Order: sequence, then structure tokens, then C-alpha cells
Amino acid sequence: MDPAQLVAFNAVLLAAMASPGPALLLALRTSLVQGPRAGIATGAGLALIAAAWTGAGLLGLDIVFALFPWAYAAIKTAGALYLIWLAVSMWRNARNPLPATPPNRGHAFRTGILVNLGNPKSVLFASAVLAVIFPPDLTLADKGFIVLNHLCVELIAYTGLALLLTTGPARRAWLGARTGLDRVAAAVLGALGLRLLLEH
Repeated sequence: MDPAQLVAFNAVLLAAMASPGPALLLALRTSLVQGPRAGIATGAGLALIAAAWTGAGLLGLDIVFALFPWAYAAIKTAGALYLIWLAVSMWRNARNPLPATPPNRGHAFRTGILVNLGNPKSVLFASAVLAVIFPPDLTLADKGFIVLNHLCVELIAYTGLALLLTTGPARRAWLGARTGLDRVAAAVLGALGLRLLLEH
């Protein structure tokens, strides 16, 4: 493994993180609603499982999914139902005032874990990207370094996003349009959940 391969992997990873999806949407909304600490905690949960999926891809979990499609279907269905539940909750609470109590960072971390845990497509994506970028004869140390690198890249990206979104101007702009934006976010999450549930 050489540095150019790692740079290519990180570029693809950042591009994938920036594409609209449940992980990015959850990180954005949590940071805006609950503040930077909860946003960072959510990002940490998302990053932990995303890196774990990359590790699984390096160890050949995509082959297990091919041999046992019911396992893939079970994880995907659970993840889809969780996204739909999040969407319904978000829609119902869009007009409610923000809670006065401090955000529960443990809850935010668990939510991040559950959202990415229910997305087994991540391991298929990771396997495809890894096969294109890295040689097949990676050592165990190389694989461990790639997983650690993935975790660090996502932690840095989500922390930066949480800190950026909780600046005064960004938060004021969001508060002014909160109900509509929450309804849009709920609709997008619900659509993503339905798509995950219905696709073959």
C-alpha cells in the first residue's frame, strides 16, 4: 500500500460522505437542533460503524452477504424501518419547541450507530472501492491502518461540520426556517427508508 492509494481512498470517502444520504442528513440536523456536542457525538457513532463496515469489506463480508442473502435483507429491512421511524418522529415534532434540557450525547451517539448499522450497502460500497484502489495482497496491518484512517477522516469531517453549523448565523438561519426544513428532512429520510425497504 502506498500513500497515493490512501489519498485516493480518502477522496472517494469524502465525496461519498458529501452526497445526500441518511448519515449526512442526521449529522446536519442533530448539529443544528442539539448543538455541536450532540452533532459531534452523532458523527462519532456514524464514523465508528462506517469504519467497521470498511473493515468488514476488507475481511470479505460482501462474500458472506452473497452466500446468505437473507442476512443482508434482514439488516437492510431493520435499517429501513429505523429510518422511517426517525422520519415520522421528525415530522411530528417539527412544530414543537426545542427542548430546554441539555442534549443527551449518549442518545446522539447511539442514533448515529443505528443509522449506519442499518445500511449494509456500505460494506458493498466499501468492498468495491477497496478492490479498485488497493492491491489484493494487503497485510493485516495495512487493513487495520485503512480502517483507522477511515475512522479519523469521518470523525474530523463530522466534527468540522458540527462546529461550522452551530455558528450564530447558521443557527439563526435554521431557526427561522426550522419547521419547513424539518419537514423536508423527514420526507427525505422517509423516502430513503422506503427506497431501502423496497429495492431488490
